[in-house]
Amino acid sequence: MPLLKELQDKVRATHLLVRPADEWNKLSEKVRQAWAGGDEHQLDTARKFHLIAWASVARNILTDPFEGVGVTTTPATTDWGIATLSTGKRSCQPQLTQTETAGTTGAQPRLRNFEEVMAEYNACLNYLAGTTSEPSPARNYS
Repeated sequence: MPLLKELQDKVRATHLLVRPADEWNKLSEKVRQAWAGGDEHQLDTARKFHLIAWASVARNILTDPFEGVGVTTTPATTDWGIATLSTGKRSCQPQLTQTETAGTTGAQPRLRNFEEVMAEYNACLNYLAGTTSEPSPARNYS
């Protein structure tokens, strides 16, 4: 994928144009608080708002830059995926969460902060570009 670093920088800059990193982190904190409070309605509302905020950047603002380097963007197929990014035979979904213990069923996932989500995006784009041959087992790649 040509201009990989430029695309990674654009992903970061675009998210920061939409809202500062601390505001992205506050969205995560609202979901954490809803989880801790145990109110399913509040959790559902906070989770949906959090996902929409991230997904709208990927699907509405970054579509042209992604398409410019041959990356298609479709809705995520996982509960905490931002979007499905695909090129050729590879696809990946940057995730907003990380399960603390691999293979633990029913464990509450840990919400990533802004920097961790950006690292997740970079890892996904590296995988799509072929700079990494094997995806991390913690990520949802196909």
